[in-house]
Amino acid sequence: MSRYSLLSLYRHSRTGHENWPRAWRNPPLRPSYDVVIVGGGGHGLATAYYLAEEFGVRNVAVLEKGWLGGGNTGRNTTIVRSGYLQDSSALIYQHGLSLFEGLSKKLNFNVMFSSRGLLQLAHSVHDLQEQSRRVSACRQNGIDLELISADRVKYMLPEINLSCRFPVMGAAYQHDAGNARHDGVAWGYARAADSLGVDIIQNCEVRGFRISGGRLEGLETTHGDVRCNRVGVVASGHSSTLAAMCGFRLPMTSVPLQALVSEPIKPVLNKVVMSNGVHVYLSQSDKGELVIGAGADQYSSYSQRGSFAAMDSILSPLVELFPYISRLRMLRQWGGVVDITPDRSPILSKTEVSGLYFNCGWGTGGFKATAGSGHVFASSIANEEMHPIAAPFSLQRFYSGALIDEGSAAGVAH
Repeated sequence: MSRYSLLSLYRHSRTGHENWPRAWRNPPLRPSYDVVIVGGGGHGLATAYYLAEEFGVRNVAVLEKGWLGGGNTGRNTTIVRSGYLQDSSALIYQHGLSLFEGLSKKLNFNVMFSSRGLLQLAHSVHDLQEQSRRVSACRQNGIDLELISADRVKYMLPEINLSCRFPVMGAAYQHDAGNARHDGVAWGYARAADSLGVDIIQNCEVRGFRISGGRLEGLETTHGDVRCNRVGVVASGHSSTLAAMCGFRLPMTSVPLQALVSEPIKPVLNKVVMSNGVHVYLSQSDKGELVIGAGADQYSSYSQRGSFAAMDSILSPLVELFPYISRLRMLRQWGGVVDITPDRSPILSKTEVSGLYFNCGWGTGGFKATAGSGHVFASSIANEEMHPIAAPFSLQRFYSGALIDEGSAAGVAH
C-alpha cells in the first residue's frame, strides 16, 4: 500500500493525479480461508482489519453481497458518542470513541472525525432528572459528560429558540463526541485491511452454510463454495436471514430508519444536537448540509426509501427549535435497515454452531460503535473467546434474563 502524504500528493500532482494505485484489490474468492467475515460495512471491515493488524490472522476474506459501505454504513447520520446509561453500553461505545480519535493516523486515511461536542436537550423537569442520572452514571465510567443550563445552551447555539412549543430547560453535554465521515471509515478500513492481505470480495452473496456435527465447515456463495472454520456474520438487518440458514432464530426485528439532508449552507451549527423528548437530531456536515434524523419506523421492512410522513414528523419539532430551517430545501432523503433487539442492545456472540459468531442488533447506534465493535469482535474470533467488553452482549442473556435495557434507559423506543 502506498502511503498517503503531502509528498505523495505533490508527486502525483505532477502527473495530473492519473497514476494513483487502486485503494484495494479486487481478488477472486479462494477455496479456503482461516476466517470469513460476512458483511462489508464498517463493522465487518473493521473486524477484518483488526484480525490482520492486531491478532495476526491474515488469511481472511470479507464477503459483501453489494458494494462496500452500501448498507447502513452509508445510510446513517454519522454521530459518534458514548453517553449511555448502562455500564456495558458505556464501555463499548467509549471504546469505539477512543479508537475513533486516532483512527485517521492509524489507517493513513482521513476519516474526518470531528470531536465538536454533542448536546442532548432537556425539555421538561423529567428530562432534566433523566439527564442528571445519565451524567452521573457516565462520569463514573470515565465519560466526559456534564449537565448544563439553558443559558449555556443558548450561548453554544445562538440560533436555538429556547421558548418554543418544546421549551429547552438544559442539556447533557459530551465534550469529545462528534461526527466522522461514514464513507471514509469504510474506505479507510478496507484499504488498510487489503494492505495486510485481507481479500475483499464484492457482489458475493452468501447462499448457505455448510455445517456438520454442529461445527461450521464452510460457506456456499454466488462465487462458489469456500472452506473455513470460523465465520463472523456482520450483516446488520440481514443477520436474522443468515441465522435462519443455520437453523436458529435471532431475537431481532428489522425496521427502516429514515434521515434527510438539507441543501448546503454556510457554517451555522458547530455542535451535534439531539433531543429524546421530541426525538430529532441534527448536525452540519463538512459540505454544509444539515443532516437530520429521528426515530425508527413502526413497521418491519427492508425498504431503504424515505417517506413524507417521516419527514413531517422530523421537521415539525425541528422548525420550532431552529426556525431558520423552515427556509431550507430538502436535498435528499433515505432509509437504512436497522436491527433491533428486545432490550435495544447489540448482539456480539458465539452461537450454537461451533466456529460461527454474530455481530448485529445495533439498532440506531451502529455507526458510533464501528471501531470498538470491530476491535472486540476481532479479538473474540481470533481467541475463540468473547472479549470482556463484548461478553455482556451474548445471546445467552436472552435465556438468563441479564438484559441490557437501553430502551428504558434512553426513554425512546429504540
